Amino acid sequence: MRLPRMIAVTLAGSAVLLPAAACSSDESAPGKAPQAATAAPPTPTPEPTHPFTGLPGAARRPVLAAKIENTSAGKPQLGLKSADIVYVEQVEAGLTRLMAIFSSKIPAKIGPVRSARISDLHIAPQFGKPAFAYSGAQTKMLPHIAAASLFDVSDSRAPGAYFRQPGRYAPYNLFANTRQLLAKAPKASRAKDIGFTFGEAPAEGGTPRRTFNVKYPAARFTFGWSEKAGKWLIWQDGEKDMAAEGGQLGAPTIVVQYTKTERSEFHDKNQSYTPLVHTVGKGRAVVLRDGMAFKARWSRAGEEDGTVFTTEAGEPMNFAPGQVWVVLAAPKPVIP
Repeated sequence: MRLPRMIAVTLAGSAVLLPAAACSSDESAPGKAPQAATAAPPTPTPEPTHPFTGLPGAARRPVLAAKIENTSAGKPQLGLKSADIVYVEQVEAGLTRLMAIFSSKIPAKIGPVRSARISDLHIAPQFGKPAFAYSGAQTKMLPHIAAASLFDVSDSRAPGAYFRQPGRYAPYNLFANTRQLLAKAPKASRAKDIGFTFGEAPAEGGTPRRTFNVKYPAARFTFGWSEKAGKWLIWQDGEKDMAAEGGQLGAPTIVVQYTKTERSEFHDKNQSYTPLVHTVGKGRAVVLRDGMAFKARWSRAGEEDGTVFTTEAGEPMNFAPGQVWVVLAAPKPVIP
C-alpha cells in the first residue's frame, strides 16, 4: 500500500508531519465553483431582401407598373431612377417604349405616361395583379386589358391622378401622381418572388466588356460599364440617357433577353403593326454585371410564373443587387 505523502508543519518550534491531500490538475480546487463554458455568440439573422432588387428591405409594398415614353420627344423621363425593374419593349415602327415596375421605392411623380401595348399584358401577370398606369390604348385592345391580371389606373379610370407637365408638349406632357394611382388600386398585389436571384457573380463563364450594344429597327442602345458608378450607364441613339431628377440613367444589372417577336393583330393609325413580344417560353440571354457579360438561359413556364435565369451550366444566374433593366430583344447571334 502506498503511504500518503507527508509535509512538515512547524508548530511552536517543533516539526510535525501531516499527510498531504491528493489533487489532480483537472479537478476543481476545494470551495471553488467550476467555470461555465463560454457560449458562442448567436449567428445574426440576415435581413430580408427585396425580390425585385436583392437589396435589404422587408417591406412588400404594392406593385405599380407604368408605361413610359422612350423617344427623344419624351425625354428626360421622371421616376425611372426609382424603378425596381425597367422593361424595354419594341413597339411600332421599330421604336421602343418602357414598362417601369415600382415597389420598393415609389417616387411621387412619374412620366411621360403613354399608351399600353399587347406585350404589357403578358408581362404583368408574373407580378400578380399590379396597378397598371397608362394613357389609352387601341379600341379593340380594351377588352384584353379588361380581362388582364391587373388593376386599370389609366387616365380614363383614374383621371385625378394625372396632370399636364408645364414646359412639355402633348402627348409627351402627361405625368401622374403615384400616391393617387395606388389609391385607386387598394388591392394591388404586393411584391413577391418573380424568379430573380441576387448574389455573387458566377466564377466562370464571364467575358470582360466595357460596352454592349442592342439594336432595334429604329432604336439603338449602348450600355457602358462605369467602375466609379458601379453600374452600366445607358446611351440611346448615341446620346446619354439622362434622368429628369439629374444624372445619367443606369443599372448594376442589364439583362438582354432574346425573345420571339412577331407581328400582332394590332396596329397604329399609320397601319404600322404592333410587335408581340413572347415572354413566356425559353431562350437565350446575356447578363451584364460587374463589367462582365455572361451567356445565360431564361425560362418562364406560364403567364403567372416568374422568369428564371440560369448560366449555361444550369446554375442560378445571380444579378447584382439594385435596379435591373430587362431589354427584350429579337434573337441574334451569340456574343461577338
